[in-house]
Amino acid sequence: MRITGTGHASMFIETAAGSILCDPWVNPAYFASWFPFPDNSQLDWGTLGQADYLYVSHLHRDHFDEENLSEHISKETTVLLPEYPTSELETELRALGFHKFIKTVSEEIVELPGGVKVMIQALTSPTDGPIGDSSLWVEDADGTRMLNQNDARPTDMSVFLQHGKIHAHLLQFSGAIWFPMVYELPDNAKRAFGKQKRERGFDRSLRYIDDVKGDWVFPIAGPPCFLDDSLYQFNDVFGDEGNIFPDQMAYVDWLEEQGRKQNIILLPGSVAEISADGSASVVHPVDDLREWFDNKKQHLDEYKERMQPRLEAEKASWSHPEIDVLETLRERIEPLMAQAEHIATGIGGPVRFDLTAPDSDQVVESIVFDFLERKIYPDDGAKVRYRFRTERRLIEHLLHIREVDWVNSLFLSCRFTAARIGQYNEYVYAFFKCLSEERLQYAEGWYAEQRPDDEDITVQGWQFQRRCPHLKADLSVFGKVEDGVLTCQMHGWKWNLKSGKCMTSVGHDIRSCPAEEAPAS
Repeated sequence: MRITGTGHASMFIETAAGSILCDPWVNPAYFASWFPFPDNSQLDWGTLGQADYLYVSHLHRDHFDEENLSEHISKETTVLLPEYPTSELETELRALGFHKFIKTVSEEIVELPGGVKVMIQALTSPTDGPIGDSSLWVEDADGTRMLNQNDARPTDMSVFLQHGKIHAHLLQFSGAIWFPMVYELPDNAKRAFGKQKRERGFDRSLRYIDDVKGDWVFPIAGPPCFLDDSLYQFNDVFGDEGNIFPDQMAYVDWLEEQGRKQNIILLPGSVAEISADGSASVVHPVDDLREWFDNKKQHLDEYKERMQPRLEAEKASWSHPEIDVLETLRERIEPLMAQAEHIATGIGGPVRFDLTAPDSDQVVESIVFDFLERKIYPDDGAKVRYRFRTERRLIEHLLHIREVDWVNSLFLSCRFTAARIGQYNEYVYAFFKCLSEERLQYAEGWYAEQRPDDEDITVQGWQFQRRCPHLKADLSVFGKVEDGVLTCQMHGWKWNLKSGKCMTSVGHDIRSCPAEEAPAS
């Protein structure tokens, strides 16, 4: 099996059944804040686009690049489609001209011509990507197997392992979020939170690596890079231990410190050969890989200069002063708030957006989303639980293009600041991810169906429910207990075991007690 790196989570896989192009992201995403790192625009996308199969893991715009898919990927390629609860991914691909689909069933093997088998596991909670994320397992005709986990976070890896040993395991290791950088916190607090998040991301990836026990590990799906002057500080080139966007070399160095030596970095154009006997080789488009990463800032600065015209063009498209933001929000969003019984209850209060002039901190309009009254109105000075500050033109643009997912646009852009009273509230982001009736109804149904888990486990003198209240991760695998605090290493959520209270987010308490006080079964 041959795997050619094509940037970020993208790769070109060659098998006995032909080629599979995965997640071909090239163009800037999230209000032109994210760019692929390293630069992959020099690749021959016209040739790569003639792949026999296309796999788009999910709708995040660093995986679903509408422009590249439209302009360079053959519409005669066959799409390997994950089984998602909504039809959005298929609808968007069909709108671009794709018309050949293999509609997979989650965790069921499909055999392609030539004896190659593929399996896609679809994750479908409201917090998995934009209503869904997925991983691709491939077994070549000679028995070589790879798992492209990309940035999905499965709670159970056994479905991939029951069919034989994995020879190549490709997974995310770097941050892909806006926390803690955008929060209005002291620098030392941001650095501490960032360091914790960076370490947790590394630890989580190592848990997956140890579960899969693949012959070779490929770090992929990050980091992005930031080429706009206002965001450049997010690049990991300043020696900040709290930076959540470490690069592939930093991660591989850490893996080797943990004793995991069989790692392969893919630059755009790197070609790796993987065999069923566990052997592997790789050829890079540069002579010295470490030297290339040592010169990372130089590469970023040159990349930034090349992309400056694109950045300016993107920014020029955002302003739509003809849009009455408040009235348009009322018209489109209030009906959704009225339907959001579980999510609105979970938010439990007002959320305010302070809208500023372009490239300025001057607030020109403040709008409140009141999830108790299910109304949107001008700020009246009342206390709010969440506050976001962003440029008005960004909201104008979201309304202009009828964006249904502000998480997969505004929030991932990091072009905002945030403050909150109390703990993180996942329902806030669930709502702003579900600004369409289809998405909202699915998310509401998902939350409505959640029930307490009846099975308990005992760990280090504490008895608590086996399934994480957040995303049902198995706490016998992902749970860690220290000083009476339970941490789910899947996403880093914490609980006080004495009280059962969630220390991370409201509305997710756990059933727990000292083991000696547990009722007899």
